[in-house]
Amino acid sequence: MTRISLLLTPVIIVGVAIILAILNLSTPPTSALHVSDFVIGLAGKYLCYAMLALAVDLVWGFAGILTLGHAAFFALGGYCMGMYLTREIGARGVYANADLPDFMIFIGWKQLPWYWHGFSHLPFAILMALIVPGVLAAVFGFAAFRSRVGGVYLSIITQALTYALLLAFFRNDMGFGGNNGMTDFKDIGGFPLDRSSTTTTLMVLSAIFTALSFLFARWLVRSRYGKVLVAVRDAESRTRFLGYRPEYYKLVLWTLSAMIAGIGGALYVPQVGIINPGEFAPANSIEAVIWVAVGGRGTLSGAILGAVLVNFGKTVLTGVMPGAWLYALGGLFILVTLFLPRGIMGTFAKRIVGAALPNAGQPQGLAAIDTEAADLHEAGADVETPA
Repeated sequence: MTRISLLLTPVIIVGVAIILAILNLSTPPTSALHVSDFVIGLAGKYLCYAMLALAVDLVWGFAGILTLGHAAFFALGGYCMGMYLTREIGARGVYANADLPDFMIFIGWKQLPWYWHGFSHLPFAILMALIVPGVLAAVFGFAAFRSRVGGVYLSIITQALTYALLLAFFRNDMGFGGNNGMTDFKDIGGFPLDRSSTTTTLMVLSAIFTALSFLFARWLVRSRYGKVLVAVRDAESRTRFLGYRPEYYKLVLWTLSAMIAGIGGALYVPQVGIINPGEFAPANSIEAVIWVAVGGRGTLSGAILGAVLVNFGKTVLTGVMPGAWLYALGGLFILVTLFLPRGIMGTFAKRIVGAALPNAGQPQGLAAIDTEAADLHEAGADVETPA
């Protein structure tokens, strides 16, 4: 990761979002410079996907954890926001019942389940969008990493996790709308969702949270903790031999990554207007991995770029040839693997900037750990330095 990408990435993300918002709100629809609400909605959706890609890149690019289930955390954050938006409908639903959502009345529920209480308040829903994915990730990660499950086995388990959640949320008796999920949202925080001002505000907020997530992730991987993570990725046994506990390093990163994905999901739902079990589909998690591979694994900014580019291509291609998208996506992954193994940003940094990724000029991974171990040894600490 270069200093150029560090400076430019947040500026470009927020700057482009603000320009789009200004062009949407300050120009008449007849103007050639006018940006439609449809484009604003697409931009907001891409930015939410970018947060999911960033979360995947954190665990895959810097800890070597190939996750095929991160869409589950994204969807859980989305469901937390969906519950709030459903409660906001109040008596404006089909059955005009302020106490129960329409889908609960339809299937004969008489009272609101206990886990719905509190979701009448936006701050509570945002907090839950962080906590729920975080807690699930912590429990799952604690069991998996302490058991030293890794590699392809861990990837399969993560996919099984999201598939199990998909099946669970399909059930009407779960109280989340079953197959249809939740939709027909009216407003958020008292602001109607069908207004351009609300749509653009959500898009700009998505850009701000994406930029903040990028800066946080960048700070995390540049810290001493991040250097240990890279060492765990490159040689876990050797890192453990040096006295570190890789499972706890991976657990913290896994949990933080899930929380970033959860916030992305919470911002996604009010902009697309629906949340249903389809968001747990394993294919969504695999797509997120492809976004990261295209943009550049272990670059962070590349993950954001890959999410935006691939989804823009999806929007265009599904509008022209809907049936060809999956073939195109598979072909793209093969081409990137064969000809761009570093992804777009990785290749750009190597050939144009001349920087070896990540963090050129600084000891990384095992080199950083060996340096740190040598320093501790010189200071008299009881640490074995590698031969």
